[in-house]
Amino acid sequence: MSRKLENTSFQCEKCSAEVSPLTNGSYRNHCPFCLYSKHLDNKTGDRLSQCKGLMKPIALDYSAKKGYQIIHQCIKCKKTHKNKVATDTIQEDNIIYFMYKLQII
Repeated sequence: MSRKLENTSFQCEKCSAEVSPLTNGSYRNHCPFCLYSKHLDNKTGDRLSQCKGLMKPIALDYSAKKGYQIIHQCIKCKKTHKNKVATDTIQEDNIIYFMYKLQII
């Protein structure tokens, strides 16, 4: 699949929000409102997962190279995966709400 085709709008399966493509040169892979994702990959970008479960945001991580990342866990098969926080774009990720929910702040 062309990487250009991956950055498309979609409706979130968790909260039903209309999600716009990123405008910062990256690729959208989770809802900026509820931060849920969908288990589509076995390896990053391959779109070969048969699971297709919803992936719940469970934690935040930080690395000097990639910045803040959301750690998602599939509610169906329990696989975990990290996704970069979407910033400098329309519909930036609602990280403050998430941090409050996790009682980080």
